[in-house]
Amino acid sequence: MIIPESELEFRFFRAGGPGGQNVNKVSTAVQMRFDALNSPSLKEGQRARLMKLAGSRLTQDGVILITAVRHRTQERNRADAMERLQAMVDEAAIAPTYRVPTRPTRASKERRLVSKSHRSGIKSGRGKPGVD
Repeated sequence: MIIPESELEFRFFRAGGPGGQNVNKVSTAVQMRFDALNSPSLKEGQRARLMKLAGSRLTQDGVILITAVRHRTQERNRADAMERLQAMVDEAAIAPTYRVPTRPTRASKERRLVSKSHRSGIKSGRGKPGVD
């Protein structure tokens, strides 16, 4: 499932860190906002899983904020933010498979008890011989 770019909102700002004069002049860092709560692209279960996966990146209003400052250009940071959101959406698209609880069969219970009694007999035979 691909999120359309029309649902994404980008804000650009100056990034800190190394980079020389360029870092003081060019707004290369990207903050991407995606309104997961009101997105028509997501199904209900997928939306809930995505919002849970977002964790601290999710605001009270149901908006996911992704900040990208890894690269030195605005275009690469923008692409990085979109890739990270897409990875989260892809992970949320996979519905978890729940384990169906089963009970042990009567034969498996009997085999377990027989092996326990066998092991018990082996261990009791290791003690000091009794006085008869």
